[in-house]
Amino acid sequence: MSASADLPSFARRTRHGLELDVSVIPNAKRTEVVGLHDGALRVRLHAPPVDGKANEALIRWLAEQLGVARASLSLLRGQTARRKTVSLATDASDARLVALLARLVPPAEG
Repeated sequence: MSASADLPSFARRTRHGLELDVSVIPNAKRTEVVGLHDGALRVRLHAPPVDGKANEALIRWLAEQLGVARASLSLLRGQTARRKTVSLATDASDARLVALLARLVPPAEG
């Protein structure tokens, strides 16, 4: 099985890399993943939804979690919505990146 077949449900390959569907909850006590919601990675963000602060916090946090340059990530859709699509310019077959994406999702509770 190829690494691209192992992408989590919130990620998909594109011509330019990957797209990630993210559902955000701004104004949280801390930034953290809380699971999946409607096919999107659900992330609590410490930043408020004011003047693009939550969007910037999401991009910075994803870059840190995935070990990629902040410049390789951009917000495609959802600038003012909780449901966002983030573009990641990368080699979508990068096994290390696929493993990091999979680790973002907490294990299902028994």
